[in-house]
Amino acid sequence: MSLYTDYLTEIETRKDQGLHPKPIDDGALVGALIAQIKDTGNEYRADSLQHFIYNTLPGTTSAAVVKAAFLKDIILGTETVAEITPDFAFELLSHMKGGPSIAVLLDVALGDDAALAGQAAEVLKTQVFLYEADMDRLSEAHAAGNAVATDILDSYAKAEFFTKLPDIDEEIKVVTYIAAEGDISTDLLSPGAEAHSRADRELHGKCMITPEAQGEIVALQEANPGARVMLIAEKGTMGVGSSRMSGVNNVALWTGKQASPYVPFVNIAPVVAGTNGISPIFLTTVGVTGGIGIDLKNWVKKVDADGNTVLDDNGDPVLEQAYSVETGKVLTINTKDKKLYDADGTELVDISSSLTPQKVEFIKAGGSYAVVFGKKLQTFAAEALGQDLKSAYAPSKEVSIEGQGLTAVEKIFNRNARGATPGKTLHAGSDVRVQVNVVGSQDTTGPMTAQELEAMAATVISPSLDVGYQSGCHTASVWDLKAQANIPKLMAFMNSFGLITARDPKDKYHAMTDVIHKVLNDITVDDWDIIIGGDSHTRMSKGVAFGADSGTVALALATGEASMPIPESVKVTFKGQMADHMDFRDVVHATQAQMLAQHGDNVFQGRVIEVHIGTLLADQAFTFTDWTAEMKAKASVCISNDETLIGSLELAKSRIQIMIDKGMDNEAQLLAGLIAKADKRIAEIRSGEKPALTPDANAKYFAEVVVDLDQIVEPMIADPDVNNIDVSKRYTHDTIRPISYYKAEKHVDLGFVGSCMVHKGDMKIVAQMLKNLEKATGKVEFKAPLVVAAPTYNIIDELKEEGDWEVLEKYSGFEFDDAAPKTNARTEYENILYLERPGCNLCMGNQEKAAKGDTVLATSTRLFQGRVVGDAPDKKGESLLASTPVVVLSAILGRTPTLEEYKTAVEGIDLTKFAPPKEIPGTARSVHF
Repeated sequence: MSLYTDYLTEIETRKDQGLHPKPIDDGALVGALIAQIKDTGNEYRADSLQHFIYNTLPGTTSAAVVKAAFLKDIILGTETVAEITPDFAFELLSHMKGGPSIAVLLDVALGDDAALAGQAAEVLKTQVFLYEADMDRLSEAHAAGNAVATDILDSYAKAEFFTKLPDIDEEIKVVTYIAAEGDISTDLLSPGAEAHSRADRELHGKCMITPEAQGEIVALQEANPGARVMLIAEKGTMGVGSSRMSGVNNVALWTGKQASPYVPFVNIAPVVAGTNGISPIFLTTVGVTGGIGIDLKNWVKKVDADGNTVLDDNGDPVLEQAYSVETGKVLTINTKDKKLYDADGTELVDISSSLTPQKVEFIKAGGSYAVVFGKKLQTFAAEALGQDLKSAYAPSKEVSIEGQGLTAVEKIFNRNARGATPGKTLHAGSDVRVQVNVVGSQDTTGPMTAQELEAMAATVISPSLDVGYQSGCHTASVWDLKAQANIPKLMAFMNSFGLITARDPKDKYHAMTDVIHKVLNDITVDDWDIIIGGDSHTRMSKGVAFGADSGTVALALATGEASMPIPESVKVTFKGQMADHMDFRDVVHATQAQMLAQHGDNVFQGRVIEVHIGTLLADQAFTFTDWTAEMKAKASVCISNDETLIGSLELAKSRIQIMIDKGMDNEAQLLAGLIAKADKRIAEIRSGEKPALTPDANAKYFAEVVVDLDQIVEPMIADPDVNNIDVSKRYTHDTIRPISYYKAEKHVDLGFVGSCMVHKGDMKIVAQMLKNLEKATGKVEFKAPLVVAAPTYNIIDELKEEGDWEVLEKYSGFEFDDAAPKTNARTEYENILYLERPGCNLCMGNQEKAAKGDTVLATSTRLFQGRVVGDAPDKKGESLLASTPVVVLSAILGRTPTLEEYKTAVEGIDLTKFAPPKEIPGTARSVHF
């Protein structure tokens, strides 16, 4: 009774928050519900029935296990519940998505009662979330002559679970809602500061945009009952920034439709749009929910009589409105002719890219997972029956161009392709299933990934994966009550599932909070690998890595595969010489600025950046690949020289060995396997059997960008431009300014050196600058706080060995202590140096933040509104992004420096250097590792 009374107490607490009872995932609580249901005189019986039927989570949760077992008893007649007939029990099982429900249905279907077996078979024919153990039971029963098993397999071979679904509506009415002008970050839809609540979908839904916006959406729904609300990024791209399933979940919660009447707060089929389309990662997540993402193209560049683009006073293209999508307009999506129409039937724009055959299948099936599992199930059934596969799905698009070479990413996809036509070379635009080698789950989306794994009935990591890693970095800063409640549970689940976990549930090794991207960069040990990670900055400098939503991460963990089109590539090469006083971060910023100057448009958006940067080791090269998320690229591929790649792999081996020495390897010895794989790759390179990955000379690129290093003469700053009169141009990463623009007058309230954009060399730069300034002035005084967070403990250990950490400690007013981590987020900062725990810190924005209205200069990646710093009533918060030396000097000065002040401060300091591969042989290595 105590479990249920505790639940009642929680219900009352949530009621005060305007929330419904939390969905149940605890099998013990479901057991208590069942006991009260069986007791016909129990005062809580009616409510217990409601919770059992409508409020118990499906999949492989312990709640689902207990629920499925009781439904089986009802079907077999060993239990009787007036309100749950055997027929209704079958229906409830059909909505439980796999795992224990499939086991129960197979038990009945393969049992002795012919009538019940037939009923169970009909339900099974609608299910797709079957795993190897389930398939083995069916194939063995078929081989033994079981007619019911054969009948089920025959249905699966025809993919009736898909073909018998209703076709999607030919016309879908939508009513427009402009959520914001300019790029819409996923932070607007699912704020980082609310990351702790993502697994509680109803609670998390309260944070989408604003309460006022939520009210406006509800009002639109009430005024237009036959239309779905379409969320729009006016004059911008929808869903830039982090890869958040929670963002799509929130949009679906407010504007979509319920996936099942028996599963609360799981909605699907949102419709989202943007003037410049949808961010690639976000679009994938929309597909997970069977939604529609539309490229509106409702603002176009103005041209003069000669066809030239008209520019404004700032040199930016002038935009003209092609058609209006102002809030409240009712439009029609025609899924047959694939066009968007106005209320009067006027064609507005072709949306065929939103309704490809594959995306239509996602919509029909209620999401991409069902299609992925459906294809696997149909293939299995055809093989079990000895039949040729007659796929019920649209054929995968295979683009093969005779005589055309392959880009680096095309080579990787061809090497890892599954199910493609044997011997066929595939080029960009092909739809491919690919084997995934490395999967990373991060700690603020991890609880959702765990939920997705339970929902799709997965119980163990795919054996085809080299490794899976669960991080602890996004919750590293503050070990508050929310983290204490969420993270141990997450680590226990992922450890049991088969991942290497940052924190050990058994407390056998020190709790690691290393930044996930840095760890993934180390544990990727083959330049031909494919990596999937639960974060937009999964952008490794070896292989090709794709940031993904929590659901795609779950799918990759469960199946070892991912499905996507082979992206187009943009080639980036370099010429000239890097000035002595410049840092490589400035090269990264200059790449974006020079690309825009060369092409006018962002040619990186939605494509893979193939960067020829082969003389930099993996740590420094990652600074470039990491930034490609902000360039709106889908991914990036680093072209490395042989010797440099060997150096990167040797470094990776040493860091993996440290993880092993700390006790982080698991029973399957995945980490030891990575070292063996790295050794094999090194041997291939040294023998000449398989040199470092390079594109073919006759590969075709969407565009090429040549970065002139000679043009980079002063530090560069990415500016959110918060006061730009054109709202759509605020908070983009496209405003790159030289330091002289600020005339040494830009006040800086706080500096931040940390997160995934820095490496060991950056930490050494901080120490060297402090030593230089001490020598020149006798002491160092900060006129603004400087927060420093190393990416990993390994880096701190190396800095301690080399004497740099001692310098940082000398000037720090705060140093993290893992034995007594902070339990409350810092709200006020003194003008001192803070040495924070390795992890994301300010960049994530979910725990630590600058004071509202502050101007922050940071080495991180995020400049979106409200992420690092919120707005004050009288001043907008600003998050400007720059190199480590600029940030450190600005914190000391309390303002941006002059170029001469900067040059003086960095004189003699070993900044992160880079030269084009053609100018320095491959044997050259930087000290920054």
